[in-house]
Amino acid sequence: MEGNEILAVVDSVSNEKGLEKDSIFEAIELAIASASQRHFHEDAELHVKIDRVTGKYNTYRNWIVADEDDPEFHIETHIKTSDSELEINDTYTKDIDNVKFGRIETQAARQVMLQKVREAEREKVVSMFKNQNNNLVNGTVKRVTRDNIIVDISYDAEAILPRDRLMPGEIYKVNDRIRAILQIQEVEGRGAQLMLSRSCPEMVTELFGIEVPEINEDIIEIRGVARDAGSRSKIAVKTNDGRIDPVGACVGMRGSRVQAVSAELGNERIDIIIYDDNPAQLVINALVPAKVESIVMDEASRSMDIAVNQDNLALAIGSRGQNIRLASKLVGWDLNIISSEEAEAKEKVDQTEFLGNMMESLGVKEEVAEGLINAGLNTFDDIAYADESVLSGIISDANEMERVKSTAEDAALMEAMGEISAEEEDAESLADLDISDENLLKLSAKAIKNKDDLAELAVDELQDIIEISNEDASALIMKAREHWFN
Repeated sequence: MEGNEILAVVDSVSNEKGLEKDSIFEAIELAIASASQRHFHEDAELHVKIDRVTGKYNTYRNWIVADEDDPEFHIETHIKTSDSELEINDTYTKDIDNVKFGRIETQAARQVMLQKVREAEREKVVSMFKNQNNNLVNGTVKRVTRDNIIVDISYDAEAILPRDRLMPGEIYKVNDRIRAILQIQEVEGRGAQLMLSRSCPEMVTELFGIEVPEINEDIIEIRGVARDAGSRSKIAVKTNDGRIDPVGACVGMRGSRVQAVSAELGNERIDIIIYDDNPAQLVINALVPAKVESIVMDEASRSMDIAVNQDNLALAIGSRGQNIRLASKLVGWDLNIISSEEAEAKEKVDQTEFLGNMMESLGVKEEVAEGLINAGLNTFDDIAYADESVLSGIISDANEMERVKSTAEDAALMEAMGEISAEEEDAESLADLDISDENLLKLSAKAIKNKDDLAELAVDELQDIIEISNEDASALIMKAREHWFN
């Protein structure tokens, strides 16, 4: 390929596609290097540099400087230190003769160049929409395939709406108008792609932003959304102005605002609740109209046991567990609904177990242990740091009181060390699976702390916790199960 031919191709493609000339030059350089590779060893490293003014190009070959006694030394990829003035592991570059292209090489170069130009064109389009990522966009259905809907979203840009990101029962035809959330995603082997979704929680957030002016004015905040697309959503709202009722503002006059959002989502039911920084209170709000009797929180595993009376049990759980599942997503804690009777029985069992543990660890009689529990001291920490006025009514001797407090402090420390040790063992167990620190934290928050916990998950359950493809999720779960069969 002559210099003037290269310049003509660059000018033509740049004018036609609206791409920067540098991007086209780089595509041609890669194409020529790829075609030239056919004339060298498969491991040879080549690169091409085109003069931006004349269009002429030079081909270069790289070698890694290495000791010839190195077992990995290969004549095609390495050069001896004695043959260069460079240090070991440096790159030695040499100008070589340009390869004369035949018909096959020319065709191969053309294919590579077209591919790179398409990628550059796609990157240009994606960069135009970066500021709209996770925002609501309008478009027109351009093409419908078995797996996807291709949507024209302006600027001659197309976005892909996978069918699994539609709401259940939705059908679209060519030329139909559509609203969806734009999601820029990296697709393996294809780079950044413009994707759409109508089933994500952001869809609810954006629609309320349109219908409720107070949200765009930052008077009302949407602090969380949990959604079963097409069926039911829960949103937690908070006001920055005490004079405004955030729930009433989102509902609108005679329900006009929430009904407009619901209609766009196929009459999806939407529960609007007051946000609270206290997770327990947020759970109570999220389960309305079910009345919560009591809550027991385990901050280590981020789980709650929620007691409701028998009449409210079905209401709190919801159809197929939907209500409690959405409340759990909204709060970010694992929620376990139990009846008030079960909660009382569980509390009695826990107290009985702690009673025996207290008598053994603290060396006190049963009546003293019962007195401590009745005083609301249900952990060793509670006893260790209890006010003396509380303890004096149970333990009259001052020396004995001090001994009990000191012993309780030691017992609390031993408990904490045991928990830390168990957590470390669990972390090491999951660390064997090459899981990132971020995902380890997410799994731990859902009480997935060892291989057995992970192995018992289904693929969709794992995807609810961490972002992972079907294939990778399946592979990870099978890897966690390996020790079952060894």
